[in-house]
Amino acid sequence: MARYIEFEKVVETVQSLCTAAAHELPDDVLTAIEKAAKNESNAGAVEILNQLIENARIAKKESIPLCQDTGLAVVFIEQGADVSVKPPADKPNATLADAVNSGVAAACEKAYLRKSVVADPLKERINTGSNTPAIIHHTIVPGDKLKITLMAKGGGCENKSRFKMFNPTADTQQIIDWVVDVVKQAGADACPPLIVGVGIGGNFELSTLLSKKALTRNLDQPNKDNFYAALEQDLLSRINALGLGPQGLGGDTTALACLVETAPCHIASLPVAVNIECHAHRHKSAVI
Repeated sequence: MARYIEFEKVVETVQSLCTAAAHELPDDVLTAIEKAAKNESNAGAVEILNQLIENARIAKKESIPLCQDTGLAVVFIEQGADVSVKPPADKPNATLADAVNSGVAAACEKAYLRKSVVADPLKERINTGSNTPAIIHHTIVPGDKLKITLMAKGGGCENKSRFKMFNPTADTQQIIDWVVDVVKQAGADACPPLIVGVGIGGNFELSTLLSKKALTRNLDQPNKDNFYAALEQDLLSRINALGLGPQGLGGDTTALACLVETAPCHIASLPVAVNIECHAHRHKSAVI
């Protein structure tokens, strides 16, 4: 039997996620920064990391944004095949996407989040005034639940995303070298310490989506495949060996984690994408 979720329930959930993401650094990210501060050998880097911890404490206590760039709302939705969203009586054609965008707009207005979306990318770039539309990735899964994962993606780190189509003969070391170089080129502009998402396989668009989806995993959750779990650790070690450090001012902690997601790909292709998050790695999930 199909289950129905009220349109307004989705709106309220997205609004709550959007607000919480802006104000509260997730526990896994805060724990990683605290651990880095204890293990960091550079005194200046320790001071910066402690400032980030204090910033997170103040933001949560006073319900204010962690960063002035409150991000573009990127929403991953897993909709059970046996659940539907019931539109309101006055808007019989309203969709799940409409509910998501209504929630984002409400959070922007009521939580005083920065409006960071322009309606046209090149011609006029006029602000939409609501931080919408959100970027929505929607999949159908078994069950009767609706899972919503929201990431507030800042512009500075997003601008350092990169994609490369390797020859299928490329080896693991070539992939590692390229990913590390992408982080090196990003440098201080992406506000380290970073979380690095890597998508390998699929095709052009799927590899980039995988690199972003990787960022929704908890930082202490390694890839389920031992080979890729080891690759994550190798990448993290190589990235931190760059010595860029917090805010690019030197130190052992250039990145807090490197997360890899993969997909099958064509025999003639080996697509690889990197999506970078700054230290204000804001993501929240809810299941309805």
